Amino acid sequence: MTYKAVLLILDGLGDFQYKKLGGKTPLEAAKTKNLDLMSKSGETGFMFPIAPGIIPGSDTAHLSIFGYDPHKYYFGRGLYEALGAGLELQEQDVAFRANLATIENNLIVDRRAGRKSDFMPSLFEELNGITIEDVTVIAKHTSEHRGVVVLRGPGLSDKISDVDPHKTGVPINYCQPLEDSEEARKTARIVNQLMHTANEILERSKNNALRKSHGLLPANALLIRGAARYHTCESIFDKTSARFSCVAGGALYKGVAKFVGMNVLEVPGATGDKFTNLKAKLEAAIKAKENSDVVFLHIKATDSFGHDGDFLGKKRFIEKVDREVIPGLMRNFDVVVVTGDHSTPCVRKEHSGDQVPLLVWGKNCRADKGVFSETNPNATLFIRGQDLINIILNKIEILKKYGE
Repeated sequence: MTYKAVLLILDGLGDFQYKKLGGKTPLEAAKTKNLDLMSKSGETGFMFPIAPGIIPGSDTAHLSIFGYDPHKYYFGRGLYEALGAGLELQEQDVAFRANLATIENNLIVDRRAGRKSDFMPSLFEELNGITIEDVTVIAKHTSEHRGVVVLRGPGLSDKISDVDPHKTGVPINYCQPLEDSEEARKTARIVNQLMHTANEILERSKNNALRKSHGLLPANALLIRGAARYHTCESIFDKTSARFSCVAGGALYKGVAKFVGMNVLEVPGATGDKFTNLKAKLEAAIKAKENSDVVFLHIKATDSFGHDGDFLGKKRFIEKVDREVIPGLMRNFDVVVVTGDHSTPCVRKEHSGDQVPLLVWGKNCRADKGVFSETNPNATLFIRGQDLINIILNKIEILKKYGE
């Protein structure tokens, strides 16, 4: 018999305790009868996505969780974002992750332009096709304020600095070459010109005028980071002999999955934000198991609430996942694994290097009487991200014996 597993990643799940939640984390304070039920008959513990104390990016964390050492296979976020956005990259391309942001008097007011997606696709389209020197700019919206920018032309390099300072109240950084080469100098020069040209286009855009008329912040600046060239790697099927599918809304997660060779599904309503259609994602995950051994199901909103400092919103969304997603996974999969890709404490509004809670339930699992939380007193699993795939494959009886 072939067993089926689902790996549910609640992005940014881990958190700290808050007095307003009775001294509990959002996960601990949430009413999660289904996760609690699984905890009673499953295995619980903690995972450091990369290594103890290391603060993971979502990209490096997912590479590690899929079994790929990020020190070897991380080439810059732009690569994975572009793949996830469905762009066909060419060897000479340099890809970036992009935000549309709000600036005033040359200072960044909001790096996410209020996180409102209204008119954002059209604004990215206005930047698509810009030509600077002999380089063409490809721009594509993905979700909320996010998008992808690709520079296509001869003599480019990804050895350049980011222009996004990751702060508000400061100007956009001036792009600098990170190596002494004509290619790096050329690329930095083009990026700086792109920032100026994008600001001019966005300032006079009718779509930004419409945003203002709706009481929204203007998306009048482009922030790009994570420059990367195109690379390939050994597929996850070749590494494990298991078939993997991906159900996600955000371009980054689809891109990392595509990079390692998963079958990436396009799901209508999977928006990669707190308005994502959980029912559609659940149905897609269940259907995907027909041609997969393991289904990777990603849910983003827990991370977004963490970045916004909204611990009540994070708690309520965890409760929503417990009501609307977990029962369907329990009924349809032999093994259900639930964890996060990193911690995003609401008090910090940013990723941290703290471990994330881990739950493995179903076939071939022992009952350790633990709880799925950041302060689990009966944890039996203490792993790094790269261990997780082997644990899953062992449970569904695909992993082969090592040695005789």
